Amino acid sequence: MSQASSTEVPALTPQFCFDERLLRDFLRISRSTIDDSISQNLNALMTPAREGFDPASTATRQTDTRAQKPIEPNACQGFKDNVLFPSWQTRSDVLNYCAGVATSPDPEDPDLILRETESARDRERVVNERLDPYSARFFPREARTESLANLVRNQRTVEEIIRSRTWGMVTERCGGSSASWEDDLNTWRQNHRR
Repeated sequence: MSQASSTEVPALTPQFCFDERLLRDFLRISRSTIDDSISQNLNALMTPAREGFDPASTATRQTDTRAQKPIEPNACQGFKDNVLFPSWQTRSDVLNYCAGVATSPDPEDPDLILRETESARDRERVVNERLDPYSARFFPREARTESLANLVRNQRTVEEIIRSRTWGMVTERCGGSSASWEDDLNTWRQNHRR
């Protein structure tokens, strides 16, 4: 049986976080490997050959997932412990690290001097809206820490949605857990301290 595996933890550096394309790509690949293909990952846990093959099972298309037999509890727990939760934890670690970078001073910001110059020019500017109604419009450049903070905030929202959807599939196929994904993940974290 081949199980999906999470993406490797990237080297966490401020440069990694400020390269928003790289950060987004890491999150996208990690999500596509585990969460976006959750049905296939859960199907891989099924071992139908043990009960023997029923040729009649291929006569009609099975679209109702409730009609499927639940996956063996040990296989589900193994998937959650060894694949799903480590993947979620890795993404949480990356987002937490990058959130820290976004709230730290950024002395290496390449646009810092340009923004300060624009800000000084903006304070000295005389605006006569009667002559030019558009002259009051000024869009200051966003610091890269602000841009990163917005990206992290958006990605955390996406992560919440994806985890809720994935958890719904897992509980449906694995015989329903009464705990929320947050509770189960926190329990896993307590049992698997690195």
